[in-house]
Amino acid sequence: MHFNLLKINILTILTLLTFLTFLSACRKSEYLIDNEETISDQGGGTGTTTWTSDITYLLNGFVFVNDGQTLTIEAGTVIRARTGQGSLASALIVARGGTLIAEGKANNPIIFTVEGDDLKGSVPVEARGLWGGVIILGNATINTESGEDIIEGIPISEPRGIYGGFDDDDNSGILRYVSIRHGGTNIGEGNEINGLTLGGVGRQTTIDHVEVISNADDGVEFFGGDVNCRNMVVAFCGDDAFDLDQGYHGKGQFWLAINSPDSDKCAEIAGGLQPVPASPDYLPVIYNATYIGNMDLETKPAIHILSYGGGFTRNSIFLHFGEGIAIHYSEKPGDSYSLVQSGRLALENNILYPDNNPVPGLFCYSYLGEDLSEQNLMLSDSLASWKTSYRDPGISATDGYTLLPPSTVFDSMAAYTHNWFEQVTFKGAFGSNNWIEGWTLLYESGYLND
Repeated sequence: MHFNLLKINILTILTLLTFLTFLSACRKSEYLIDNEETISDQGGGTGTTTWTSDITYLLNGFVFVNDGQTLTIEAGTVIRARTGQGSLASALIVARGGTLIAEGKANNPIIFTVEGDDLKGSVPVEARGLWGGVIILGNATINTESGEDIIEGIPISEPRGIYGGFDDDDNSGILRYVSIRHGGTNIGEGNEINGLTLGGVGRQTTIDHVEVISNADDGVEFFGGDVNCRNMVVAFCGDDAFDLDQGYHGKGQFWLAINSPDSDKCAEIAGGLQPVPASPDYLPVIYNATYIGNMDLETKPAIHILSYGGGFTRNSIFLHFGEGIAIHYSEKPGDSYSLVQSGRLALENNILYPDNNPVPGLFCYSYLGEDLSEQNLMLSDSLASWKTSYRDPGISATDGYTLLPPSTVFDSMAAYTHNWFEQVTFKGAFGSNNWIEGWTLLYESGYLND
């Protein structure tokens, strides 16, 4: 969500102090990186070039891939970034018209992390906000008044921060088998950088097998656009795991969100500043997500749908949450509640397994304090018609995370509506294949049960 205040908590402070202690105690003679190249940007961007795995790259400030440039990053390359807040923040930003080809492999991922991370535990897994993040900007449609916007997380004076347009077929490149760690720098006034920011990114862009772990703001935030994303991992972030804003209308499948005690929602969905267009192609469609909340936040829903947000979430699992799924009611035409009535917002054939009793389900909320009992009754009827049930999915979030469900084939599967989706017979992000093994910090750090 735009401009949330930076969340500071005991866990964040402790992990940051641990990291700073490591930096102060580590002399150059104790921690050396061979073949390190510092990358700075004086306005010319990276140029069209290739970053190779035999060199370690250090981002010094905001580094752009400018319009017309292509940055290729080899599998196994490690990109570190200098620490710093405000004007000293570091991030990699692909401007509109720029292209990033970052194609790692399952056994040889591309890693973005902070300066001083030896990839062997020197930086605590939960440490956040130590550098910026990765920002990709494109020419696809966004739901704003002008059809363009300036991306959050970088200064508004930077012209290369503009995104949006009219080309949903826009192509910003490839992001595959990439791990983004410990980001979320605050550049001022609650303006943090997300782990992965996608602003107006088009559907010819390829994004799959991407991890964002321990970011101080959202894990992955979409600002409009039509990019499709498969096999996404977001864990331990300070705000929402997935934030869909400004009328994002792409497709997603096999998404995993794991929240910390101080995280916000697993997903937040907003349509933008005005009602989304009537075309069903202007709505997000997500299949096979596993959203694991945290009951320390008893007043937080698993999903928060607001500001004309709509779309479809199907064949998914919601676990370990308190308040269910919140849908905004405003009495305005095109609000999220009215999208339920018109069939343009639905959560179909999912499994909800909360920790509370009585069981929370769908509920309306309003900023005006109206009596919404009538609307909530309608939502209860919708929940039944969507064949979303309350039952144990056979996974757990205690003593580590058990993500692979039993071999039982789940009943009441929603049909897959587009040939982009992989046709599977299970709900949630996992069947019998643990696809996060071998390339994610989440797996390497021992959080998952076999």
